[in-house]
Amino acid sequence: MSSLRNAIPRRTHKERAQPRERKKFGLLEKHKDYVLRARAFHQKEDTLRRLREKAASKNPDEFYFKMVNTRMVDGIHRPKSEANKYTPEQLMLMKTQDIGYVLQKVQSEKKKIERLNSALHTLDHQPENKHVYYAENREEAKEIQSRQFQKRDSLASVKVPGRIKKKIAASYRELEARQKRVQDLEKLYLDMALQKELQKSGRKRKLREDEIVQPTTRPVYKWHAERKR
Repeated sequence: MSSLRNAIPRRTHKERAQPRERKKFGLLEKHKDYVLRARAFHQKEDTLRRLREKAASKNPDEFYFKMVNTRMVDGIHRPKSEANKYTPEQLMLMKTQDIGYVLQKVQSEKKKIERLNSALHTLDHQPENKHVYYAENREEAKEIQSRQFQKRDSLASVKVPGRIKKKIAASYRELEARQKRVQDLEKLYLDMALQKELQKSGRKRKLREDEIVQPTTRPVYKWHAERKR
């Protein structure tokens, strides 16, 4: 039975080609093309139906500020440009507030660095024992001195626990990260202060390299002297 089934040739379905007299109209639409076109058509129908329902149930007194603050560009609602939203005085005030915030963060980080430095210095450099011993003769003085040497050697031989070493190493990493953060914040503060000064009125120009007295990688500006009335 299986040999008979294998002997029967299988028929493969072929799409009907465009007749010769209709080749000028292009390729004949296949079934998969029809499915895609029908699906897109029904999606558009559903979208239009939902929009009609929204328009029918809309409150005529409804108002949004974006109705005024947007405009249509190529069929898309786009908000108005906010390039000139603030006046120069308002921009200067915001710049001053930003500079004050950066300066506050710099001072806060420096205080944290100072506390870390003092704590790590205390751990690395233990204070020496300044207790004064009194001896009646030389023999007793030598005995007291030998006991102190033994005590110091025993303290030096004590091993620091691993968790304490990990905490100390983490503190040193935190100290290094905070120092780098302070450097970045100070650089940002100088840049913002320079931008604030450049926004002020007055004639100014950027100095050339041969005009700078102290060489620096930062730009240097010079303001023209103006007579005050």
